[in-house]
Amino acid sequence: MAGKDDLKLLGVLLSPFAVRVSMALSLKGVSYEYVEEDLSNKSELLLKTNPVHKKVPVLIHNGKPISESLIIVQYVDEQFVGHSILPADPYERSIARFWAAYFDDKVFPEFYGMVKAKTVDEREKKMTETFAAIGQLEEAFAKFYEGKAFFGGDSIGYLDIVFGSCLFWFEGVRRVYEVEIISSTKTPLLAAWAQRFGETEVAKKVMPDADKVVEYLHNLHGTATK
Repeated sequence: MAGKDDLKLLGVLLSPFAVRVSMALSLKGVSYEYVEEDLSNKSELLLKTNPVHKKVPVLIHNGKPISESLIIVQYVDEQFVGHSILPADPYERSIARFWAAYFDDKVFPEFYGMVKAKTVDEREKKMTETFAAIGQLEEAFAKFYEGKAFFGGDSIGYLDIVFGSCLFWFEGVRRVYEVEIISSTKTPLLAAWAQRFGETEVAKKVMPDADKVVEYLHNLHGTATK
């Protein structure tokens, strides 16, 4: 561990929000202790360090807790030297923050609503809303990032982490529900980006296996694992 930094990350294996923090720390080359939480029996440490929301992720840096994944990733970028995560240009940084907030406020809630849906009609409704939200991201990529390998340019950055941390969930849903959240036909730019992102060192190192999502979904809906 570098210098006097004492880092501990409280997370859950299948939480894309915890995954994005792990990705940010990995990009910076920072060592940290990972603590797996049981959200059905939350630890005293989690309740103490995030008393407002009582959820993961929480990054504890030299005894000081930071909560909310988008805030944590920005903190990591500002606190540690190395790979730049947020754009240096103020306007580009504001665009990245806007679409990151859009993903968390619009895309993921619709997607997870589809995952949790108990009826076919409810799932189809959420699926339609998810596709519409993803379509907005495809348009944003075309407008602001087309011709670039990643949202961050030639290397992965803030939006890549935010969006990329959910790709293992998208793959798990594809296997269980046979639904492609991003595809080469409907969202070709994002599909090509996802392929590139999945081949990066940080994705291979940090991204959980989609098999874990498949197992979770079958347990959630009481079906046998394929």
